Amino acid sequence: MLERTKSDVLITPYGGKLVNLVVPAEAREELMAQATHLPSVQISSRALCDLELLAVGGFSPLDRFMGQNDYERVLEEKRLKNGTLFPLPITLTINPDDLPNYADAITLCDARNNVIAIMQIEEVFEWDRNREALLTLGTNDPRHPLCSEMVRWGKLCISGELKVIDLPKYNDFVDLRRTPAQTRELLNRMGNSNVVAFQTRNPMHRIHEELTKRAAEEVNGSLLIHPVVGLTKPGDVDHYTRVRVYQALTENYYPQERTLLSLLPLAMRMAGPNEAVWHAIIRRNYGANHFIVGRDHAGPGKDGTGKPFYGPYDAQEMLAQYEEEIGVKMVPFEELLYLPDEDRYVEAKEVKDGRRVLTISGTEVRDEYLAKGRLLPEWFTRRETAEILAEMYPPLHKQGVCIWFTGLSGSGKSTTAEVLTSILLERGRQVTVLDGDVVRTHLSKGLGFSREDRDTNILRIGFVAGEIVRHNGTVICAAISPYRSTRNEVRKMVGEDKFVEVFVDTPIEVCEQRDVKGLYARARRGQIKGFTGVDDPYEPPRNPELTLQTVGVSPELNAIKIAEYLEQRGFILPNGWNGYKE
Repeated sequence: MLERTKSDVLITPYGGKLVNLVVPAEAREELMAQATHLPSVQISSRALCDLELLAVGGFSPLDRFMGQNDYERVLEEKRLKNGTLFPLPITLTINPDDLPNYADAITLCDARNNVIAIMQIEEVFEWDRNREALLTLGTNDPRHPLCSEMVRWGKLCISGELKVIDLPKYNDFVDLRRTPAQTRELLNRMGNSNVVAFQTRNPMHRIHEELTKRAAEEVNGSLLIHPVVGLTKPGDVDHYTRVRVYQALTENYYPQERTLLSLLPLAMRMAGPNEAVWHAIIRRNYGANHFIVGRDHAGPGKDGTGKPFYGPYDAQEMLAQYEEEIGVKMVPFEELLYLPDEDRYVEAKEVKDGRRVLTISGTEVRDEYLAKGRLLPEWFTRRETAEILAEMYPPLHKQGVCIWFTGLSGSGKSTTAEVLTSILLERGRQVTVLDGDVVRTHLSKGLGFSREDRDTNILRIGFVAGEIVRHNGTVICAAISPYRSTRNEVRKMVGEDKFVEVFVDTPIEVCEQRDVKGLYARARRGQIKGFTGVDDPYEPPRNPELTLQTVGVSPELNAIKIAEYLEQRGFILPNGWNGYKE
């Protein structure tokens, strides 16, 4: 480890120094002129987050998107080509058609075509999506949010020197968006050589407050509350709401002289154990030498069979294995319980038999409080937090929901959806219907039936559905949507807890008998190519919210079954009760 200067009491950055790829002000004008003459590539939100952290040193010692040697060794050994531990690949992918053949550099732009950087193209190599997923995530299950996203990444990886002209611009919480160098300066002023970082992508409650304060006392140092405000798990509480909570807590309930709130523009991978080690490395670059890791750290939830992707303590065990090498000590998130008779939190292992405890699970927070418009109790969360969450999350029957019908052509999706629409309108829900055939006439006019075009069609429906749900509307989508990974991508767009997948499980023989348009017959004769169920596969859902049978069951009964499920979940109120009292 490098020696610290007298003015720097913090641990050195990972690799010895912070990378800085932002060009000096005097070089900016010349490079901007150069950028206008180069082919440009619009990079994704994920790649933009990665580029920003490369530029400011958050990913030190990396100074570029990984080349092939680094990439291969990271996949196989969790190490860069020089042996430095680094558990996850950081790559920039591109489609072959977007790779220029007349220039050895490209301009990288954001979604609005703002110039961010110039990149020399020094390496181009192919990558294998399934291999990367298995080696870094431990799965290629499309229910993993990154797996379903990777399907749409470019087929080639490119790497080379980066000259960053402008960092991404933000208009929210500007004073809290700090680079590693800026964060380290503020932590240095506090004068503590020990810093414990807290990673969060959720609102903080009293238990988190208690834990973080104890951790700072335990290490006798400063506390860095460092929430992710880039890409997190789809369906998470938005960062605007979360940061308002963090601000209220840090300003009112934490000691100012040893607490720093700063935002991290990270694109999470939800990679569990590997991500915990990665998060610790990133926090070292920001000045922390201790890192809090909770149960199922960076876990994406459950797989297609309903089982968690990672064990509850896998992340803690992996970071403990590498903590000495990376110089960041793991602080486990101990289970705390509230003793109402003593008005305090204690570790679960300290609670003796017979003592009264109060707990509220994450599911109860969502289903028993926010969904029903009840304020969370003050023993569980600060009143400021409860009021912010209540303001942003109305009762569930006033929030948005997407009912997504999937099944073969002729299975009965549209017929059941039509009945369900009437039921929901009767129950006080305003409904938008996005039927596959109608959408192809308007939203997706001009698309064919190749796999790529089918995916584009479904993703367009999913985007519109997500916007409707985000604005607290009800949307019913009825489309074949044959591919599992694409449906899971739509689930991410809408939000896991607002997406109800309804599999209309009708045998293909029955669908053919119902086919008044003769599409199946034409497909059997070869007059239609790539017809789902005939010469193109239909991938049934592995774990849908509802499965419907239509042989011997009427559309009316199936629609009632869906309505009962929505009532059970809280998306519609019990029949005869509209939610208002005199």
